[in-house]
Amino acid sequence: MPDEDLVFKALADPTRRFLLDLLYARDGRTLTELESEVDMTRFGVMKHLKLLEEAELVVSRKEGREKRHFLNPIPIRQIHDRWIDKYTAHHTSALLDLKARLEAEETQKEPGK
Repeated sequence: MPDEDLVFKALADPTRRFLLDLLYARDGRTLTELESEVDMTRFGVMKHLKLLEEAELVVSRKEGREKRHFLNPIPIRQIHDRWIDKYTAHHTSALLDLKARLEAEETQKEPGK
């Protein structure tokens, strides 16, 4: 599993989140393609990609003369399972129970029932 601190650090920056969104929309982009979407230097984008790679959120692969970048969603899912899912599961089931009870009460109040 990737270092959670690196994943949180990578996700903390809006530019890095935007780069991840770009890769989610179309995977396998080159540095030039990513650079054209943000208002920063090539070197700045490279630094952000390096941090995303260290957090294992992005995987890069050389194809001929180009280096393509691919989204790796696994670390985000692991963060979700560890830090979000366990805190929301109880609340979600309680809300679903409440919804079912309210709908049942509403059905009982309908005329002719």
